[in-house]
Amino acid sequence: MQVLGLAVWFSISAVVPSLRNDWGLTAGGAVWLTASVQFGFVAGAVASTALNLADRVPPQRLLAASAAAAAACTVVLALVADRPAVAVPLRFMTGVFLAGVYPTGMKLMASWSGSAGRGRTMGVLIAALTLGSTLPHLIAGVGSLPWRGVLLAAAAAGLVGSVIALVFVRLGPHAAPAAPTRNPRYALTMFTERGPRLANLGYFGHMWELYALWTWIPSFLLAASAAGGLPGSVEITVFLTMGIGGAIGCLLGGWGADRFGRSPAALAALLLSGLCCLLSPFFFHAPPLLLFAFCTLWGAAVIADSGVFSTSLSEVADHRYIGTALTGQTAIGFALTVLSIQLTPLLAEAIGWQYAFLLLSPGPLAGALAMRAFGKGAASVPSPQQASATP
Repeated sequence: MQVLGLAVWFSISAVVPSLRNDWGLTAGGAVWLTASVQFGFVAGAVASTALNLADRVPPQRLLAASAAAAAACTVVLALVADRPAVAVPLRFMTGVFLAGVYPTGMKLMASWSGSAGRGRTMGVLIAALTLGSTLPHLIAGVGSLPWRGVLLAAAAAGLVGSVIALVFVRLGPHAAPAAPTRNPRYALTMFTERGPRLANLGYFGHMWELYALWTWIPSFLLAASAAGGLPGSVEITVFLTMGIGGAIGCLLGGWGADRFGRSPAALAALLLSGLCCLLSPFFFHAPPLLLFAFCTLWGAAVIADSGVFSTSLSEVADHRYIGTALTGQTAIGFALTVLSIQLTPLLAEAIGWQYAFLLLSPGPLAGALAMRAFGKGAASVPSPQQASATP
């Protein structure tokens, strides 16, 4: 369901080259088409957190309704939008509804796994997120569809995902009881507890890098291609390196989290992706196969730890408000992505795409420091609220 439901997320990014021709889209316009989804996601996540929707509404229904609404926004955009002024509000609303898909999916997956296997379970979910987010690049690269056709195909996938959620998805045996009362403050209260605070800080560093890389890797590869570094379809390359490579990274990260512990798995991924940020200028002019291999490694490392943060938070937060905690975590994390997404092309304009991703390196390095602290002492011990609320 997540693969299909999240296909609308980066659907507009996959067709930006076509929109440059049809709409005369500027670099600033391209930024807003992407950033508006992130703004919408933050707004939707904040509203969901304030209302404790993920803990008070049957999650499979919230999942289905949100996926259908996000797909509907994409259909309207494909059929009627003829300029950024029309597209940006629709992309904003798409982001609002996607806030009911991704965090709700994390809560559902956590309900199907005990602590011993939760890292792998979350790894599978984030692998689905990765494939779904890059699916429009595959559609654009293989199908030779016009940009409106790419958006309609992504929307159709989202609608199918909505039906799957409504008909087949259910809470698992490890689900916590429904939240007894509204408690919107828990999204902030969790920062007073050491474990949730460090897990969140690690996630924020990870998010500074992730979505800016996913958004602008096509531009980086196009610039490398113009410099003689990459032949062939950029869209297919993005799907293979960020999508397939990323999905493999998620599965490895989840396995590592269960086998070696949450902190070591997150540290390994953060340090490797941070190193890729620092090395990216040296691979810009690399031979095509070497550049492809580098991007595949980066695509795997940049997302491998995402499920680890969700797993860690789900284990140390108050079990009555896991959905609220996860939604609050993603709300703040996605707010950070708006900043890094906007700054990256500005830096590229000033010094070139070859050096633009250096901006992202402080994120994973700061996240690594937080997760190193998370692995020490009492960070892995359940909070008193968790211990008292465990059924």
